[in-house]
Amino acid sequence: MPKGYWVSVYRTISDPEKLAAYNKLARQAVQPWGGRTLVRGGRVVAHDAGIAERTVLVEFDSFEQAVAARESAAYQEALVALSDGVERDFRIVEGID
Repeated sequence: MPKGYWVSVYRTISDPEKLAAYNKLARQAVQPWGGRTLVRGGRVVAHDAGIAERTVLVEFDSFEQAVAARESAAYQEALVALSDGVERDFRIVEGID
């Protein structure tokens, strides 16, 4: 069964305090779904139209778990904490089996 991944690329971070609050809640929200953070920030070399801001990659055992974690009440609470603190591209992608 292919794994699922959350891929977030932050275009701007306008409120670091909101991001910090979100990070704490989001970390707790993904744990029951088996989410493992593989990348959080760190160095980026962007090419073409790439964005060199913060990148986050979270791995789940399945695509379905990744979707369920995003839809969970706990993660929705994290999104409320984040609100307009960032502008980001967030997507859920299916890995290769």
